[in-house]
Amino acid sequence: MKQKYFFILLIPFLTLGSCKKDILNSPPLTAVSDATVWNDINLVQNFINEKYKILPHFYLYTSLPSHMGYSAASDECYSMFNYESVNRLNSGALTPDNMALDSWTVDYNYIRDINLFFSKIDVVPGDEALKNRLKGEATFIRAYCYFDLATKYGGIPLITKVYTAADKGFNETRSTYEEAVKFVTTELDKAATLLPLNYEDAMAGRITKGASLALKSRMLLYAASPLWNTNNDASKWQAAANAAKAVIDLNQYSLWQNANYHDLFITPDHSEIILSAHQNDIKYQLYIDIHLSPNGYHGWSAYTPTQHIVDQFEMANGKMINETGSGYDAQKPYENRDPRLYADIIYNGAKFKTRPAEYFRGGMDSPQSPVENWNASKTGYNWRKYNNEAYDLNTQAVGSKTPFIIFRLSEIYLNFAEALNALGKDDSARTYVNMVRTRTGVNMPALDASITGLQLRDKIRHEREVELCLEGNRFFDVRRWKIAETTDNLPARGVKVTKNTDGSFTYDYNYTVEPRKFFAPQHYLFPIPKYELDKVSLPQNPGYN
Repeated sequence: MKQKYFFILLIPFLTLGSCKKDILNSPPLTAVSDATVWNDINLVQNFINEKYKILPHFYLYTSLPSHMGYSAASDECYSMFNYESVNRLNSGALTPDNMALDSWTVDYNYIRDINLFFSKIDVVPGDEALKNRLKGEATFIRAYCYFDLATKYGGIPLITKVYTAADKGFNETRSTYEEAVKFVTTELDKAATLLPLNYEDAMAGRITKGASLALKSRMLLYAASPLWNTNNDASKWQAAANAAKAVIDLNQYSLWQNANYHDLFITPDHSEIILSAHQNDIKYQLYIDIHLSPNGYHGWSAYTPTQHIVDQFEMANGKMINETGSGYDAQKPYENRDPRLYADIIYNGAKFKTRPAEYFRGGMDSPQSPVENWNASKTGYNWRKYNNEAYDLNTQAVGSKTPFIIFRLSEIYLNFAEALNALGKDDSARTYVNMVRTRTGVNMPALDASITGLQLRDKIRHEREVELCLEGNRFFDVRRWKIAETTDNLPARGVKVTKNTDGSFTYDYNYTVEPRKFFAPQHYLFPIPKYELDKVSLPQNPGYN
């Protein structure tokens, strides 16, 4: 079986299935001397295991920014409890001393640890093949940290040495964004040569060559996009296309082909997943089901879909709801829609677990619910995506071990299509979009051959918005496309549902859940945090001085 997911570990000495039994009885690394760790390859492996926590995940109640937070800071989602202070982003209040989803310190902490690993690993006794694989994993993890930093802050200090008390000062400067991209992609190429294509079952849970190439694809797509590719340099789009094709050409992955599209997101290991975070023994991480579920099931409605994302799901005939001939009825809004709407969104009347959802006033999932009159969705929707209905929140202490998907083949196909379209290769671009749209379980109409150029570009962008919703991509997509000043200056809206005396429903869509502001150009990047600039001299990003 191919390796598809990694284990997030609660304590450093917990190990993956491949580790020897006696390691499970090891003391925490914090209780082991430095000399002991770097003389035992099994403890070194534990050291790397712990570093997997930096990779994308749902929500950990820690300083690690979550990809649920990025969704809630975009037009697809609303955070009722303002986890991770996302309202600072949504209200336009982000400043160097008023940060949200800030990963500057945590990324550099992990980079420091990986740099330490590289300074020690060559003299650690043990199997050279294992050491090389751990080097590949460490290279990937450090590259991910720099990808994250460059995507959010632009050019950043590229540090590969270990600073010690003997160093007289910090002399690092900010790289350019292009230098950061080159560093990340070079590192990922290196990682790919050290990592296997897949693992046996006993080794499931580690980064593969495919994961390295998938991150390279994402990095180069971002670098080719309008935010950074201001001259629309075709060579950057070609590099992005080549990187996506390299993943496809591994022939290790295939699209989910199942009538139940929803199961794609609650099945831990299948052919579409390139890398995902498997939730293992972390209390809050296992609460994804309760975060997403309606209050009528004792859920928290912590993250809920906006009316905007609901409106993006096309009619079953392939037309947008506001297109002539779509057949959309605003008072029967959920009929004859893209099947992904039914797989991803819980709406009024949608069957969820044992009954239809009731968001109308006085309904089971409303603010007046007889079950719980708190934790009701503010938007009139809940997420079904990633929500495992097999778990009973009344009787089970925590939720499912649903994996958070970091990379999957659908994203790579859409990366490839976007780059091909930018290169004028519309026929091939359309083919890859249509593979996503027409697969079993989705069965949406293929894009017509008449759709070309900028119209096809917009269709590809729209397909990403629907296919990849709640996966943390939208926040970054609208920034790299330089459309956030439009998308993120609109209020987050929901729906108010009224049940009429005859049993029918009336839907009111003029309901603002949260006003939102985005100030261009500064908000296309995060500011360098003030706490960092108080320690070192680095130039601030434009608009934050």
